[in-house]
Amino acid sequence: MTERDEELPPAARRVQDALEDLGVHARVVVVADSARTAEEAAAAVGAEVGQIVKSLVFLVDEDPTLVLVSGANRLDVRKLATLAHGKVARADAETVRTATGFAIGGVPPIAHARPLPVWCDSDLLRYETVWAAAGTPHAVFPVSPGDLVRVTDATVADLRDSSADSR
Repeated sequence: MTERDEELPPAARRVQDALEDLGVHARVVVVADSARTAEEAAAAVGAEVGQIVKSLVFLVDEDPTLVLVSGANRLDVRKLATLAHGKVARADAETVRTATGFAIGGVPPIAHARPLPVWCDSDLLRYETVWAAAGTPHAVFPVSPGDLVRVTDATVADLRDSSADSR
């Protein structure tokens, strides 16, 4: 793991600039290995899988919505539908890129192409620090869960699919 701020790819630079604009004192880190999955990201930064923020885009009644889920959890789509009061479907890659300005595998929780409603898995609040994607599959940044919720204006809720626990 290396910090190469001056060498940040353009997408990661957008995230770093947004962090600074939002008053979050965090540095985007470029990792040698892929951080595309929660497991890969956890290995790359030496964190627990639960500390990894999965940034998932869903459509709630056709409106793109960002869902921040602990890397250890699976999203319960039924819970999201109930909480968001709408029909929920997974967004396709083109919709994700249009709504966020980033490709799947590197979607950060901030610096999107347009404002999105955001839901945050309450399990992320158990950690002192969590790690989120920073625009590419090789860029991540550490952030406190409190700052994550604040800068995304997220609604915190229990979004974990508890049926996955028994598998």
